[in-house]
Formats: sequence, structure tokens, C-alpha cells
Amino acid sequence: MIVLNVTYKCKPELREEFLEAILREGIDIDCRAEAGNVKYEYYLPFDGSGDELLLVEKWRDADALALHFKQPHYQRLMQLKERYVLETTVDRLRPKP
Repeated sequence: MIVLNVTYKCKPELREEFLEAILREGIDIDCRAEAGNVKYEYYLPFDGSGDELLLVEKWRDADALALHFKQPHYQRLMQLKERYVLETTVDRLRPKP
């Protein structure tokens, strides 16, 4: 299994608009429906402050993740990031068997 913790640092005051666009376009639903997806969830900071948004993704294996990067909804997410996101940090974890 592959786990990705993706932290989006959004442009000031645009985090909620970014998340709303993702949900409105069904990008989250499409990602969850992909073969090999185990988890795909967005999280806001507990106190709701700041401009960060966390995405936790779990994929069955590297092949499923590689296919994910080729999907139209993934490409649409990349377009939305251009409008809303200043910086993206990805931490790739491999849980112990």
C-alpha cells in the first residue's frame, strides 16, 4: 500500500473556494471510484485557520497510483491548483507489512 499526505498551501483566503471547486466537480468522488483506491479524504485544520488543506490518499500499489495520474479528473485538479494553490508538499509513506 502507498500512502500520500498531500498538503496544499492555498493562496490567501482561497482554501475554502478550492475545496468547494473540488467537491462541486466531483473530483473526490471520481478518485475514490478508481480501481486501487483505498482512501481519498480532505482535511481542514482543527481550528479552521490558515490556508492549508490536507489530502490523505491510500493506493493499493504503484500501478494504481500511476494510473491515477493519467485520469481526466486528476488533470482537472492540476488546473484548479494553478488558480488556488501556492505550494504543494507530498509525503509518500509506505506502511510496514
